[in-house]
Amino acid sequence: MRFLCLYKPGQESTGAPTQQEMDAMGALIGEMSQAGVFIQTEGCQPSAKGARVRINGGQFTVVDGPFAEAKELVGGMAVIQVQSKAEAIEWTKRFLAVVGRGESEIRQLHEMPAPE
Repeated sequence: MRFLCLYKPGQESTGAPTQQEMDAMGALIGEMSQAGVFIQTEGCQPSAKGARVRINGGQFTVVDGPFAEAKELVGGMAVIQVQSKAEAIEWTKRFLAVVGRGESEIRQLHEMPAPE
């Protein structure tokens, strides 16, 4: 099973992570790679560089960042391959322990059927 893990830090990012934060995250990613669960991860730049695009009744609305509601900001994402939702939750807890704050929403991804 593949899961998308969306990290919501609860506050806007103020810049690049410190070397200590990068080292701690690198160690976790290394461990996830060794365990065969790591697929991809990316961090997001500040919301001021982003936009939200909505459609309603065929009409688009575009709102440029920064976004006021910090609790809804996505700070990064990861895609992991695990055996169960419970395992995805355990890896997510370990990630949150490294970053020290925020929340992560995990969502199982649809699997494409194998070609015939």
